[in-house]
Amino acid sequence: MKRRDFLTSVAALSLFASEASAAKARPKPAPAKKAATAAKGKKPAAGTARNIYRKQPVSSPPPGPVVHTADDSVVEKPPVGTSASRLPPVKAPEPPSEWRTYEITTTVNLKASGGISRLWLPLPLNQDTLFQRTLGHSWEGNPGNSSMRRLPDGDLEVFQCEWRDGVDGKLQFKTVVTTADRHFDVTKRTVAPERNDILRRNLQASQLIPNDGLAFQLGERLIGRIKDPVAQAKMIYEWVVDNTTYDPSLPGGGTGDIRRQFINGQYGGRSADINGLFVSLCRAIGIPARCVYGLRVAQSRLFRSLGLAGDNATRGQHVRAEFYVPGYGWIPVDPSDVRRAIAIEGLSDRDSKLLSLKKILFGVWEMNWIAFNVGTDVTLPGQNAPIPFLLLPQLESPKGRFDGSDPAAIQYAISAKQVEI
Repeated sequence: MKRRDFLTSVAALSLFASEASAAKARPKPAPAKKAATAAKGKKPAAGTARNIYRKQPVSSPPPGPVVHTADDSVVEKPPVGTSASRLPPVKAPEPPSEWRTYEITTTVNLKASGGISRLWLPLPLNQDTLFQRTLGHSWEGNPGNSSMRRLPDGDLEVFQCEWRDGVDGKLQFKTVVTTADRHFDVTKRTVAPERNDILRRNLQASQLIPNDGLAFQLGERLIGRIKDPVAQAKMIYEWVVDNTTYDPSLPGGGTGDIRRQFINGQYGGRSADINGLFVSLCRAIGIPARCVYGLRVAQSRLFRSLGLAGDNATRGQHVRAEFYVPGYGWIPVDPSDVRRAIAIEGLSDRDSKLLSLKKILFGVWEMNWIAFNVGTDVTLPGQNAPIPFLLLPQLESPKGRFDGSDPAAIQYAISAKQVEI
């Protein structure tokens, strides 16, 4: 079933359900009159009168707008008759048949800094999914000590190492990851629901991603009377695509400062900014959502600008997003790449190729990209102050704290190539 037909049928079913509910709640004069006559003719036993009055039909108030918040989410109280409550038959998820394997190599060279230098590298997801599996890591170099650490927030894993004073740091870190394209199928339902603590975490605000105030006001205005959470997220997705701009001059994935976007009334940036805006609006109306931080590792079959031109992935950092609906699990989206195609490919907003891409990227991830983590407000091992997210290499030296957006501070390169296993 096409997504357009699905959304049309959902709206029709929701309207039918609301009309049927109103007809059912409408008082029927004949039965009410009989009940009143019986009450006059015979005195009911104790407790019977209460049962009669309890069964009296009560007219329902007129329907109002469907409003959820992060404290009263679609997970806690799904609207009746929507995809969160009217679930399709249970079907076990089928693993993809086509997988591609990539070897990602990160090479770091640091000059002696007159003190201890510490380096942190983000690693791919440490848990296997239906779209990505990490097959192994290996490294070589001259760090004084090194280790892999798993942080509790967001299934986040990092590699950390340090060099002593007077040592030029050298490191080569290799990771092998296999991926499969990810598709949202509205006819299938995941077997196991997500853990409640994970859902609640992805309804909360973070340092840079609000879920109240201006975010809630805008989100409430966008969804209006739409009840279905999938349709609500689709409305937010389309608004983000139509009202943001992509700025390729920003380093990394952007700043991810969504609060500033709401304050300034100017929306856009790079992937962390545009997809972070989608996440903020979803959380504000009670739909769990999160950014997924990662790296492009291959060419794209959709558009040239949505993948690598060769093996060089040093500036391939890219942030995607996903939202959660009960019964369907996490649904992938990427409004940022729609805006990227417009900015770099020079497409007009009415180009047929762009309209097709806009439909595809609501529910599809082309996995020429690997996911690192979903962590926010990350406190690195040995550090006290959290950083908003971990996407780039992080360095601490006597000269200060730096990330991979400053090539003068961290001399590193990332290469990615497809391999056979």
